[in-house]
Amino acid sequence: MNGLFKTKNINLEVKDIDNQSRIVKVALSKFGNVDADGDVITRGAFAKSISERGPESQGNRKIKMLRYHDFEHEIGKWLHLEETADYLIGTGKLGRGTKGNDALLDYEDGIITEHSIGFISIPDKMQMMDNGITQLNEVFLLEGSAVTFGANSETPVFHVGKSEDKQAYLDKLNAKMFGLIKALKNGQGTDDRLETIENQLRVIQAKYNSLINFEPIQSLEEDEPIQINNSKQFYLNLLKWKTF
Repeated sequence: MNGLFKTKNINLEVKDIDNQSRIVKVALSKFGNVDADGDVITRGAFAKSISERGPESQGNRKIKMLRYHDFEHEIGKWLHLEETADYLIGTGKLGRGTKGNDALLDYEDGIITEHSIGFISIPDKMQMMDNGITQLNEVFLLEGSAVTFGANSETPVFHVGKSEDKQAYLDKLNAKMFGLIKALKNGQGTDDRLETIENQLRVIQAKYNSLINFEPIQSLEEDEPIQINNSKQFYLNLLKWKTF
């Protein structure tokens, strides 16, 4: 095969969650879009992997359902993988152990919103286009992961140009932050989960720090309500109110 192990992130809504059955349905990859690496995955690229090692195949080494691309962090198993016109869709059942339970809580609280695939590229199935884009026509799919912040979303601030795009990005961070604060307040799950939530809040804080030009604001006492009518002011108030 002689390819490279790569990951590709996708930031899309979770398609469905059934809390009772512990089944989630998510988009793992999108076809036809050019990512930050200059790669584009074509529809059909996962067909052989699904046929040979998918959840409904006869193969022993199944495609894994992980978190953070960590093979020591298996959160469940895929029940069904399929290629639609636009996406690779995965339907999985979360395990009943600690890692599966924590993942279920994170789905419920809206903390897990991004998913990613881990695969090995196949050199003779790659096509270099005239515009410099690499088209991946077949890959060796190893796993699909739930991730908190995908690789591509770590640096979106450097690509934000229009003010409305910046506002949308701030709104996204705010939504993520509200979910994390709610989950931390509820205090459910293991100590590891709560520590991870705290670390995720620190990541969001770093993202804000890289995006916002700080301006002097009035001090905010801890018993004053947090104003959320403006994304920038909300975060600056939050910093005054509490440091994570």
